[in-house]
Amino acid sequence: MGDVLGRLRWTVSIPWAAVVMLVATWGRKPNGFVLTLVALLLAGAVLAAVHHAEVVAHRVGEPFGSLLLAVAVTVIEVGLIVTLMISGGKDTSGLARDTVFAAVMISVNGIAGLSLLVSALRHRLAVFNPEGAGAALATVITLATICLVLPTFTTTHPGPEFSGGQLTFAAIASLAIYALFVFTQTVRHRDFFLPVDRDGATLDIDGDGHADPPEGRAAAVSGLLLVIALVAVVGLAKVSSGAIEDAVNVVGFPKAFVGVVIALLVLLPESIAAIRQAAAERVQVSLNLAYGSAMASIGLTIPTIAVASIWLDGPLLLGLDPTQMVLLATSVVVGTLTVVPGRSKVLQGGLHLMLMAAFVFLAISP
Repeated sequence: MGDVLGRLRWTVSIPWAAVVMLVATWGRKPNGFVLTLVALLLAGAVLAAVHHAEVVAHRVGEPFGSLLLAVAVTVIEVGLIVTLMISGGKDTSGLARDTVFAAVMISVNGIAGLSLLVSALRHRLAVFNPEGAGAALATVITLATICLVLPTFTTTHPGPEFSGGQLTFAAIASLAIYALFVFTQTVRHRDFFLPVDRDGATLDIDGDGHADPPEGRAAAVSGLLLVIALVAVVGLAKVSSGAIEDAVNVVGFPKAFVGVVIALLVLLPESIAAIRQAAAERVQVSLNLAYGSAMASIGLTIPTIAVASIWLDGPLLLGLDPTQMVLLATSVVVGTLTVVPGRSKVLQGGLHLMLMAAFVFLAISP
């Protein structure tokens, strides 16, 4: 117990320091030295959240661990989107779409691609369970189509916008699909989402990793600190959102790039955790994190935004533009060809990362 708490020292102090900074700066627009401190504590709170999520995940085992981290990160995203939309008015009508789509592209191409690349470089081939990865990718595709593609083609409202009834259907369908996937992942076919060896045999089915799980008390402490760290991340990101928007305007990037920055920020914990798992030749866990983040981003964010839209002013634009749909369709095809064999070379990781790079570049220069 003492060893565990010793390793947690900085991850205990940083979340509390971040909360203190949040209280001191809430409702203000800091600049200069204070803004630098906010940024440093925000980054520290993200890293602390990763650590505590991994401790709790190790306690509960896979695939519950990756599901926990995906949901935790999505809570950050939802909180940021809602707070920014409430404070931004009509200028933020497309923020939910931009942020959710960015999260999908970063997860499906950035996190997954980097994980595949790291594992393939280190172990020659990245191996995973195609049934689990394929089921997760199919869920992401379905959610993205219903919530982000269909609004562009519906005709009840002009523009890429759902009517009230359509938005309600999309929200209910998203929750139902996400719940069905969680049931499949954690109850019905849990073994499909566990790491496999090079012969396809399931590894570590009891979820104990390469070390004993932390004691219950240590996991409970980490669970509490995870919540504190997430609150600090959401709050400090809101405090620094004005600086993010100002920076985007200063460099002349489109306003939609704010959504990319938010998604990059909130997915940092997932990215770090996924790369660690890939380096340890547990690529299935990395893909659980990547695809889990994408589906949670859509399946939990869209219903929340649908409820929040009752109090929000202005339209809620969800439909993708043609360039975004081309990127999504290409990602779907490449992702499908990647997961079907159950193993990946360096090439597949590179292809996904190039699609990620294309997304970022076209977000800057549409």
